[in-house]
Order: sequence, then structure tokens, then C-alpha cells
Amino acid sequence: MTGTDQKTAIIVGAGPAGLMAADVLSASGVAVTVIDQMPSVGRKFLMAGKSGLNLTKIEDPAQFDAAFGDAPPALRDALAQFGPAQVTAWAEGLGQPVFTGSTGRVFPVAMKASPLLRAWLNRLTQQGVTLLTRWTWTGWDGNALRFDTPDGPVTRSADITILACGGASWRRLGSDGQWADHFSDVAPFKPANCGFRVDWSDHMAPYFGQPIKATTLHAGKATSRGEWVITQNGIEGGGIYAVSAAVRDGAPLFVDLMPDHELSALQQKLDAARQKSSLGKILKSTLRLPPVKIALFNEMSRRAEPATHTAALLKALPMMHSGPAPLDQAISTAGGLRFSQLDGLMLPSKPGTFAAGEMLDWEAPTGGYLITACLATGRAAAVAALHQIAA
Repeated sequence: MTGTDQKTAIIVGAGPAGLMAADVLSASGVAVTVIDQMPSVGRKFLMAGKSGLNLTKIEDPAQFDAAFGDAPPALRDALAQFGPAQVTAWAEGLGQPVFTGSTGRVFPVAMKASPLLRAWLNRLTQQGVTLLTRWTWTGWDGNALRFDTPDGPVTRSADITILACGGASWRRLGSDGQWADHFSDVAPFKPANCGFRVDWSDHMAPYFGQPIKATTLHAGKATSRGEWVITQNGIEGGGIYAVSAAVRDGAPLFVDLMPDHELSALQQKLDAARQKSSLGKILKSTLRLPPVKIALFNEMSRRAEPATHTAALLKALPMMHSGPAPLDQAISTAGGLRFSQLDGLMLPSKPGTFAAGEMLDWEAPTGGYLITACLATGRAAAVAALHQIAA
């Protein structure tokens, strides 16, 4: 498409979903403008890269699918077309080799996001994509989009509009959820992949910042063997995030401090040792628990039912908490545009307008699932838009 025949697109949001949509559209000859309210693009993407940038996860397809819970068909379809294999090929196509860790998680060899983002932006520039920053979307004027810009209010329209405005956490990186004010029916935002607040006693202060390893966390049907951390304000980390949705929605949280020991064998060991030692010495010398686990056991067992046996507590220590950490501190959010209000990924009330990424109402655990779904829905929205303008 050239000259007056060239189609145009506006993409609101320069995270993974928006940039992927821009990539697909511009590669097909569409004149694309990407608009973001922040001074630079991909800020949350870059933040994710500080921990290595887990792009996706190579595992059994059914297991990968299950990580998204009761996901709607539009999300399932997007992931079927652009899953772990395609994400891996996309990164390598940008000149960024990847490796797969022992748990199936896929990372760039560079172990950060900046080289990948630079290569991606360079390709978008070569494909003619225009980037406008410090532009804030303020709603619609008919089917046109209104923006506040450094030079004052502006109204823009295009053949294709893709909204990829993000969720409602990490406000300082641009995901503030303010776009929800422009819609009449949005599922309320909830923290996802979040920590939980705990009112620790003074005895726990020496352990703030220390990781808890070799445990199993249980919350309803959710379980996790991942590592987690005690912080000044509570508990967080990958192990906690994996069960956070269940805990957030009301399931009690328990931690098995000795997941490789059966309850009956542990009880026998405790019974034999009690004839000679105090509980403190048993935990340290007989069971060889590290100090941080002993401190956690003492902290939480005093809040448990008095009649609960020590062995049972070691295998299912109730983790008392005061609810999720604030929404803005969550890794991601649930809630957003309801799929029931969309036709696939298209807004029926706004011809040529599609939505993608975390602004849609879905959630998934960390571990590569989040970025994969953002990339997949960005691509799917762009493909659907191309089909529409070709019809």
C-alpha cells in the first residue's frame, strides 16, 4: 500500500502488546503511529528485564494453557497462534539469542531487556513507525481519539486503532489504569502476582530481606515450590506470586516447611527427640531448619490453634496476613476490559478499534506467561485489524 491507498493505524500504549501490534501492521505496509503517555517507551518491559526478562516458558502445551485458568476463547486463540515457540523465534529474529533454563523458562542470553528493546525499536523505525511520547489519551470525539500533548489538545483518527494501555499497577512506569474512565463496563482491577501484608513482631526484624527456600506453599488448589522472601511489610516473591490469586480471592495460605518429609516420619522424629531436647534445639539440631525458618515457625505457630501438633504445623503452618499489598505494587493486575464486551478483540461500538495486552480482563502467573500473552494479543489484534481492512 502506497500513497493515498496506504492505510493508517494509531496504537495507544508502547508496551509489548502495542509494539507487537505496530510490528505486524507496519510490516504489512500500514502507516503506524504509536502513542504513549510516558517520556519513553517500554518502561515496564525494561523493569521486567532487571530480573532477567523471562520471555516465555517451554513446557507441555496443556500445562502452559492451564496457567491462564478460565481464559476466554479470544485469548486462547491468540496464544495458539503465538505461543512459546513463536516468542522464542521472534526474539532470535531480532538478533537476541535465548536460552532455556532448567525449569523451562526462556531468557535472552543478555539477561536484560534493553538490547532486545533497542533492536525492536530499530526495526520499527525501519518499517516507518512513528513514536509520539508524552501524549495522554483522554477519550473519544466520535470515533476519533483525543489526546493531551505537550503542545495542547489534539484529535487524531486512523483506519485502525489498537488500544494497549496496560493494567493498573506500577503507575510510575505508565500503567495507571486511568483509561478505564473512558469505558462504561470494566471489570474492577485486582492485584495479581502480588505480595501480602504481614504485621510482624519485632523478633522478625533480623530476617527482613531473607529468602525462604525449600518450602511448598498451599492455597486452595494452588501450590508452589518457588522461593519467596520475608520483607519489612510482609511476604513476596515468585513462590508467593504463584498462589497469590487464590489467596487474594480468600483461600487460606499454608506453608510446608519440610516438604520432603512425610508427616508420620516427622512425628516419629519429634517424639524421639523430645525426650532429650527442647523444641528450639530440635528445630535447629535435629530437623536442621535454618534460622529464618525457625523464626517463621515461632512467629506463625503462636497465632495458630493452641492444640495443633508441632509436626502438623511444620507441614502446614498457617500464614496469617492482612491482605494483598497495594494494587500499585503488584506485578500485574486482573480486571479490565471484559471479553464479553468485545467481538474477539474488537470493540463493537468503535469500528476499526481493537484492544490488547494487560488492559484486557485476564491474569496469569509470572514465569513467562504474562509477556507471552501480551505479545500474543498484540499480534492477534493487528491480524484481526488487517483482515477487517482487507474485507
